[in-house]
Amino acid sequence: VAAKRKREGPAARPKKRAKRAPSAPEPDAKAVPEGAGTGEYSIPPPVSQGKWKNKERVLIFSSRGINFRTRHLMQDLRTLMPHSKADTKMDRKDQLFVINEVCEMKNCNKCIFFEAKKKQDLYMWLSNTPQGPSAKFLVQNVHTLAELKMTGNCLRGSRPLLSFDPTFDKEPHYALLKELFIQIFSTPQYHPKSQPFVDHVFTFTVTDERIWFRNYQIIEEDASLVEIGPRFVLNLIKIFQGSFGGPTLYENPHYRSPNMHRRLIRLSVAAKFREKQQVKEVQKIKKKGSKVLIEEDPTEVVFETPAEEKPVEIQLVKPESKPIVKDKKKPRKIQRKKQKKLFRTEA
Repeated sequence: VAAKRKREGPAARPKKRAKRAPSAPEPDAKAVPEGAGTGEYSIPPPVSQGKWKNKERVLIFSSRGINFRTRHLMQDLRTLMPHSKADTKMDRKDQLFVINEVCEMKNCNKCIFFEAKKKQDLYMWLSNTPQGPSAKFLVQNVHTLAELKMTGNCLRGSRPLLSFDPTFDKEPHYALLKELFIQIFSTPQYHPKSQPFVDHVFTFTVTDERIWFRNYQIIEEDASLVEIGPRFVLNLIKIFQGSFGGPTLYENPHYRSPNMHRRLIRLSVAAKFREKQQVKEVQKIKKKGSKVLIEEDPTEVVFETPAEEKPVEIQLVKPESKPIVKDKKKPRKIQRKKQKKLFRTEA
């Protein structure tokens, strides 16, 4: 009788009930539509049915004194990482271990901190708060999303693939950094702000004792890569056991500070200028110094040819005197002078 009522009666009421309270099927049970034999249909469950278990939260902020490029890079990382949080800039006078308290207040267990020095040098801290470890890098060759005119694009909040160089599996300090990068940059599964798509790749490549970061889009047609941005280079300085301090686990022997690099450039320029001045002084000394006489070479006589000897002639007769040519204009000048004197006396 109940089946006849469902078939004969109005079907609007059971449909409204299914819309109001859709029951998500259990993972073990098979999804069977309600009223399979009675002509009723159920609404499909949402795409993401899992729970957000890996609650990784990354705090991304900086110190005071950063430039516009660092600010744009920080904003780009926040847009690429939906599990990140922001905070106000930290004063440069504060100690770095205060960041652990800030992460605790923000409920974050990872941190990316940008530290600016001398308004030209940028350092990046990657830390697992509050236990550690932490790594300090010098950031070089920064190019942001707004600066680079890249053709690539990706969905905001999508989960990235992480691609690492084979060098990360060969040396222990690179293996530690690989695990730190995985925990910080990978978006947790079923994160509320993330999208269930994988359409871009983060690549970490080791070249010239530095870590090169790139972001590429995956094109579906032929699986080729197009760069999206941002891009930057990380020069490892030290790895610490604690968070923002503690015993040093690894120190990069190839690292050279920016102050030392600028000092070497100044010394090279000064050496070139000093060399030019020395060359000028040597040239002045050569000009002022007396010329050194070279000793006669005895072999030079070989190339001399003796001239013919002429007989000596003695002149006994006095040579004829040349005729004196008088100046024809002179008497005229004398006459003019006389006439001028006469004219003056008469006057």
